[in-house]
Amino acid sequence: MDMEMVKYLADLSKLEFSDEKLGETAQQMTSIIELMDTVKEIDVTYDAYKDNHDVFLPELRTDSVIPSMETAKIVSNAKSSDNCFVVPKVVE
Repeated sequence: MDMEMVKYLADLSKLEFSDEKLGETAQQMTSIIELMDTVKEIDVTYDAYKDNHDVFLPELRTDSVIPSMETAKIVSNAKSSDNCFVVPKVVE
């Protein structure tokens, strides 16, 4: 990364660097960019057969339908108004 680009980025970021720190920052940014370029080389293609061969699912329980609580019992303690539930104010 050249010094002009670092100066431009520093100006955008409202940062001020001495000439020495500007050169050091340029070197650090260059090494970061080089590191990110190596990440691009990693093969991240997904292969369902190859990637999931070690997945083991123990025996799962079967889903069963059970009766739920009666609606009248659920709303028995709620004060309703215009088909809405009125709750106490938490934040003033």
